[in-house]
Amino acid sequence: MNKLIETINLRSILLKKAIKLAEKEKERFPEGRLRVNNSGYTRYYKVLKKGDSTGEYLSIKSKMNTIRKLAQKDYNKQFLKTAKAELKLLDKLQRKYNQAEDEYNKLSAERQNLVTPYILTDDLIAKAWQSKTFNPNPYKPEKKIFDTRRGEKVRSKSEAIIADMLFEMKIPYRYEYPVRMHNGKIKYPDFTLLKVKTGEVLYLEHFGCLNEEGYRKDTLEKMDIYRASGIYPGKNLLLTYETEDNPLDIKGIRKMLEEVLL
Repeated sequence: MNKLIETINLRSILLKKAIKLAEKEKERFPEGRLRVNNSGYTRYYKVLKKGDSTGEYLSIKSKMNTIRKLAQKDYNKQFLKTAKAELKLLDKLQRKYNQAEDEYNKLSAERQNLVTPYILTDDLIAKAWQSKTFNPNPYKPEKKIFDTRRGEKVRSKSEAIIADMLFEMKIPYRYEYPVRMHNGKIKYPDFTLLKVKTGEVLYLEHFGCLNEEGYRKDTLEKMDIYRASGIYPGKNLLLTYETEDNPLDIKGIRKMLEEVLL
C-alpha cells in the first residue's frame, strides 16, 4: 500500500460519512423544488408539479427558511448522485490497484528468479533497501554482544528486543547506519527505518541509561544536532527509553511502530 491507496481510503471514508448524513437529511425536506429567477433582482419560487414553469412565489422575508430547505434539497439530490458515483469508482480502483504487480507474485519461485519485475513489490523494495552494504559504527565494536533474530550483534538487550520486534513486524531496518549531519559529521542512529508504503526514511533512537548524568548530557547534545539536521521527534525521529524505575515499554513501542510504520 502507498500514499495513493491511503488517499483513496481516506476519501472513501469521507464520502461514506457524507452520504450517510445526506441520506438522513433527505427525509426532512419539504415537497417540491426551488426555482430561482434572476431577472432584475432575485426571486424564489416553490415548484410542485413537473410541468409547472412558474411555481409559488416565496417571500424572502417570510419564507427564507423554506427557500433554504428547498435549495438544500436540490443540492442534496445532486450531491448524492455524484458522491455515490465517485465512491463506486474508488471501490473499483481499489480492487484493480496493484494487479500489474500481482503478475510477478503469481510466478513460481523458480520463474521469479529468472525474471526482472517491471514494478517492484513492497517486499522487493524492502529487500533491496535492507540489503544495502555500509560501514557500521566503528565505536567499540566489541560492545556489540547481544544477538538478534536477524543474525546481527547489537549493544544492549533492549536494542535486541527492538530489533527482534522490527524483524517480526517486517519493518525494514538498518542498525547503526551512518547519517551525515548538517555540520558534515557522521552520526549513527540506533535504527534507520523504511516506511515501505511511502518510501519515507525514519530514525529510532533508544536511550537506555537516562539515570546517568553524563549520558543525559550526551543525549541532549545529540538531539540538538539531529534537530539542526532536520531530524525531529514527531516527524521522522522515534524515541524509546528506559531508566531503573521505568523499564522498556515493549507494548507501547509495538503500538507506536504499528501506527507510524505499518
